Amino acid sequence: MSRIGNKPIAIPQNVTVTLDGQNIEVKGPKGTLSMTVNRVVTVKIEEDNVIVERSTDTKTDKTLHGTARSLIANMVTGVSDGYTKQLQMVGVGYRAQLKGSTLVVLAGYSQPVELTIPEGITVEVVKNTQITVTGIDKQLVGEFAASVRAIRKPEPYLGKGIRYTDEHVRRKEGKTAK
Repeated sequence: MSRIGNKPIAIPQNVTVTLDGQNIEVKGPKGTLSMTVNRVVTVKIEEDNVIVERSTDTKTDKTLHGTARSLIANMVTGVSDGYTKQLQMVGVGYRAQLKGSTLVVLAGYSQPVELTIPEGITVEVVKNTQITVTGIDKQLVGEFAASVRAIRKPEPYLGKGIRYTDEHVRRKEGKTAK
């Protein structure tokens, strides 16, 4: 029994959900998102709720049921509230800046690392060492934030690197002299 898939998704006042066969389109104040749902899953709109149901109880159908429900819930949250990831750069000389639609990161390499910002995402650089990634698509925001973090992951000895603001880096003890 899928516990996640059985929960109805509440639709806020300023969001509209339209169904066209297996295609779902969610419109809200921040934008629109659309998705095609697997044939195993049926989606119904009743009053102010979206209900996701499955046809059989096989293991793959149960997993697709929960996944489809979570993706639709993320779309509803994205167009109404949006998603934000904040990154922090720790280290001497580590900084970032925006040049048009490119994020330029100086993270201890001989050349600056340039990342093109995908459509649907806005990036802000606050104080040269703090990066804020916002957008309506949860997957896109998380993927871009992870690619920025992958430039220089935080290391455990000095704590230098690019990390999420709420991330805790476990520090290790260095060499000890005899």
